[in-house]
Amino acid sequence: MPRRTAALLVAIALGSAAAAGCSSAAAPDRAGGSPSGAGAPDLSTSSASAPTTPAPTVSASTEAPTPSPASAPASVAVRGTVTDGLESPWGLAVLPGGDLLVSERDSAGILRVSAKDGGRTVAGTVPGVTSGGEGGLLGLALSPDFATDHRVYAYFSTGSDNRIARLDLDPSRPAGSQLGAPTVLFSGIPHGPRHNGGRIAFGPDGFLYVGTGDANDRSLAQDRDSLGGKILRLTRDGDPAPGNPFPGSPVWSLGHRNVQGLAWDPQGRLWASEFGQDTWDELNLITPGGNYGWPTVEGTAGRAGFTDPVAQWHTADASPSGIAFASGAVWVAALRGTRLWRVPVDGDRAAGAPQEFLRGEYGRLRTVAVDGDGTLLLVTDNTDGRGSPRPGDDRILRLDVNGG
Repeated sequence: MPRRTAALLVAIALGSAAAAGCSSAAAPDRAGGSPSGAGAPDLSTSSASAPTTPAPTVSASTEAPTPSPASAPASVAVRGTVTDGLESPWGLAVLPGGDLLVSERDSAGILRVSAKDGGRTVAGTVPGVTSGGEGGLLGLALSPDFATDHRVYAYFSTGSDNRIARLDLDPSRPAGSQLGAPTVLFSGIPHGPRHNGGRIAFGPDGFLYVGTGDANDRSLAQDRDSLGGKILRLTRDGDPAPGNPFPGSPVWSLGHRNVQGLAWDPQGRLWASEFGQDTWDELNLITPGGNYGWPTVEGTAGRAGFTDPVAQWHTADASPSGIAFASGAVWVAALRGTRLWRVPVDGDRAAGAPQEFLRGEYGRLRTVAVDGDGTLLLVTDNTDGRGSPRPGDDRILRLDVNGG
């Protein structure tokens, strides 16, 4: 049965312009969204509190949740720019000590960004990457034992598939050659001009979770034997993790269109963002073996056998990519929606209506992550061919979160 008793279903209706943006004619490519509006200010510092747009409509299949601290409005302030001048940044990893690793989709480079002054050096380039469309060098993840094994995991596209490789990072080597030769751990993930997924992250159980897309072939999402349109769960060596719901299979959940956000809450629950097609983008709470409906359903359906989203947005308002969990909420970076969403949660349900921040101020937003000091790191993506770059793009911003 769908988890309608556990989910607060959020439908964002932000006026006729947003509704018009829900059609495929108005949105030429729903996998990554249409370009952001040109001319938005490039501010070194800014702040936002409660949304100024009409309040989202909220519905629940059962009684409304009891208010919790997470449901209180929050505010976000941009403390400053960590670094800028990036080209199609995608993945982000926080190193011990605070330096960052950033992947650039088209150059196949992994950059190291200094926590001290934002200076950038090229750690190395991942060989064998084929860029084009939405493919290229995508997600990054650090080994749970990175402090001792110095291993970096990368998700990337080739001419025939998407793969996951492991590379050793040695900062004592000269810039540009600090990455060792990649060891391909997992291959055969369907590749297409669109819907390549690409987010990878280690869960609290020590296993590697992988968000994949349907590679523009919607039939793959419901095919349990396909790796497309899934969340996968692997060992550090790329084997199906023990305890997966389908014996011998890497599949953890299915029925996804294009998963690009993975995050865990303090109780170890996995949340994932997903691009819709013409109607609903989704935030889902993932359970092993769960079927999230695509392409049979999109958004809330209440149909037996499919799990409904916890929150959903009209496609013009989101195109959700990376997500992070902080301060009792899931934070969602929106590409086409050019804003940061906050979804307060209480257990396995939404605790209130989402809040939006930074709408249009920095263009398309690809990745959000929690730094060690509790601030949020936000990666813009206006140089990916769909945005409207402004001077300094692309950049990594540092955000302070208050309240909530």
